[in-house]
Amino acid sequence: MLSPLLLLIAPVVPQDYPYQPVPFHRVRIEGAFWKPRLDTNREVTVRYDFQKCEETGRLSNFAKAAGRLAGRFEGIIYNDSDVYKVIEGAAYTLATHPDPELEDFLDRLIADIAGAQEDDGYLYTGRTIDPEHPAPGAGPERWAWIHRGSHELYNLGHLYEAAVAWYEATGKRDLLEVAIRSADLVDRVFGPDGRRDVPGHEEIEIGLVKLYRVTGERRYLDLARFFLDQRGRFAGRPYEAGPNPYQQDHLPVTEQSEAVGHAVRACYLYCAMADVAALTGDAAYTAAIDRIWRDVVERKLYLTGGVGARHAGEAFGDPYELPNAAAYNETCAAIANALWNQRMFLLHGEAKYADVLERILYNGMLAGVSLSGDRFFYPNPLARRGAGGGRSPWFNCSCCPVNVVRFLPSIAGFVYAVRGREVYCNLYVGGSAELELDGDRVQLAQRTDYPWDGRVEFRVKVERPQRFALCLRVPGWARGEPVPGGLYRYVPGGPSGGWRLLLDGAEQEAALRDGYAVLDREWHGGETVVLDLAMPVRFVLADPRVEADRGRVAIERGPVVYCAEGVDHDGEVFDLFLPAGTELQPERRPELLGGVTVLRGTARRARRRADGSVAAEPVPLTLIPYAVWSHRGPGPMQVWLPRDPALTEIPAPPTAATAATPSASHCFASDTVAAINDGLEPRSSADHDIPRHTWWDHRGGEEWVQLDFPRPTPLSAVEIYWFDDTGVGSCRVPASWRLLWRDEGGEWRPVETGSVFGVEKDRFNRVAFAPVEATALRAVVRLRDGFSGGVLEWKAE
Repeated sequence: MLSPLLLLIAPVVPQDYPYQPVPFHRVRIEGAFWKPRLDTNREVTVRYDFQKCEETGRLSNFAKAAGRLAGRFEGIIYNDSDVYKVIEGAAYTLATHPDPELEDFLDRLIADIAGAQEDDGYLYTGRTIDPEHPAPGAGPERWAWIHRGSHELYNLGHLYEAAVAWYEATGKRDLLEVAIRSADLVDRVFGPDGRRDVPGHEEIEIGLVKLYRVTGERRYLDLARFFLDQRGRFAGRPYEAGPNPYQQDHLPVTEQSEAVGHAVRACYLYCAMADVAALTGDAAYTAAIDRIWRDVVERKLYLTGGVGARHAGEAFGDPYELPNAAAYNETCAAIANALWNQRMFLLHGEAKYADVLERILYNGMLAGVSLSGDRFFYPNPLARRGAGGGRSPWFNCSCCPVNVVRFLPSIAGFVYAVRGREVYCNLYVGGSAELELDGDRVQLAQRTDYPWDGRVEFRVKVERPQRFALCLRVPGWARGEPVPGGLYRYVPGGPSGGWRLLLDGAEQEAALRDGYAVLDREWHGGETVVLDLAMPVRFVLADPRVEADRGRVAIERGPVVYCAEGVDHDGEVFDLFLPAGTELQPERRPELLGGVTVLRGTARRARRRADGSVAAEPVPLTLIPYAVWSHRGPGPMQVWLPRDPALTEIPAPPTAATAATPSASHCFASDTVAAINDGLEPRSSADHDIPRHTWWDHRGGEEWVQLDFPRPTPLSAVEIYWFDDTGVGSCRVPASWRLLWRDEGGEWRPVETGSVFGVEKDRFNRVAFAPVEATALRAVVRLRDGFSGGVLEWKAE
């Protein structure tokens, strides 16, 4: 049941995107692929995220700022935004599935938010709770550090988005009035005649545009444009400023041509630029994001649709810098990239933007949330060595779980769009939709098992005969193009794709226009249209300038990218290779991982002979969709598989250390204690290609790691390789450490040694000691004040 208010609240702006999306609340998703995910998001993730926000003080911060509770600010200065994002997601679910209990909870939460707002409209719990002692990073006074990371304006952008969603779902203006008072304050402070400054993290621009659309107040659009136009212009700022590519503040936005810096910030910037271009008709904005889009898609996009190669700064890398195991690919960046590509389609009406959007949805974004809806990935690498860490229940910085919860219910709004008498279908999902063309009502119903099957059937229903064009996207993968621009291509000589279009059983010679098969005719109602997309298994090659993928292939079928996971291959995947001529067959597995199609065939496994030479043996191969990896326990995974044994990694023979059971005083949820003795040698202390153990976010103090041996083991030396991510994070080599051994009686003793307990980076730190017969070893570590630390590898002999 739809909220009737959604049918009454209409945009009030005179100009907008030429291609208008059919709102999510007018599209009912019933297909077997997306409906379970959306149901889980509504039934599990919304409440789970609110629960975690409550447990971590995010909710009580508003009650404290409102004076309803006593206490200090808890958490990080951008935690307010997490609450706003979950409210937005909850509002979307209420719009299509009324829930009085959830709505009552939100009424009370919104009352606390309104109470936390100061009289002039200022809303930022990190300062309001204790203005004399604001939260770390908030800055000494209002707005002083918005360019340095206070996130004051970033938080407000998410407030504005949540307020519009709540108003449109319920008709209640309480949160919208909070947003309006806030935006009015920001408009009084910032502008050509006020404070000239830029937010360090873009987002308020998107929120201001949404406020403009729902209120018609032009000042909000002008303010969004002001913030955009201030980037790269440093004169008049209240501090000394210079180019800052990390936050896209290095050039005026209309002069930018490359995606640089923090990937989420960048894609939010490009979303806002697209909005302003659509609402103002500014051709310079359009030209700039067109250039940047080509830069991303042709040089910086992962096959999964992810962006942001570097852990350092969560940032875009150089052109063709697309590592696999070290890929960052933040879930939020995938979501931001999807939002940007949806806007690019609405601006231009070309299928290539929806091609990228689809690739993100089925791969890079969806991997970020578990099938259960309560475990999440922050980074999304395309390879993982060793046992690795699985999805986490929450993060100290939990932007990804709360972004997922608002993004998933909005996917229905990406399915259809209209322009004049043209109807565009960009996503193939079972369900139905209601839309209007110049006042004429049209109903479309889809039946499909997409993405596992390429047959999509449409039933058309109209109230009276009418002419319109039905434009069905023929995906790039069905036209022989994995992504626009040539960054990836299919192996020559492989199976061809292709497509057919049928109307009431008769094949049609439909024109292909901008990637769409167009049926322009008079419709009487009851017609059946079938788009039949061939779905062969395709082997993908990357541009040879992508060093990490040279000599390798990836495998996809339809829009789904596949991977090899250790659980299907005796715990190892890095010793597998796929020689030319390998054949793979799809196999439907409704009982596996929520119901998937796997790919089965024969690979080769590299083995080292006793004489040191390498042999290859055939082994069964099972590939699963990348989006559902890491659901069956920790283990290795790889998307890009070698084509010959030279690129395989053959496991080293077991040692005393690798045979031991590792443990630690603490391990960060996204890391793993198994990294301590997995036998993988680091390239540096900052190696992100291999699993790691860290004590994050324990800082300072004493911690330990331990190896328990299966039997008393003679030992006389150890080597430890410390993790240190200086320049990226807050892990450092320890201040000091000592080594204990446990005898057969269970007593812990210090080793006898004249060696120095080394804490050097980028090398193994060796300690020799008097021989012992140990049942366990324990390294007791003193962390540096203010920093955490970790271990990449520990050897014992």
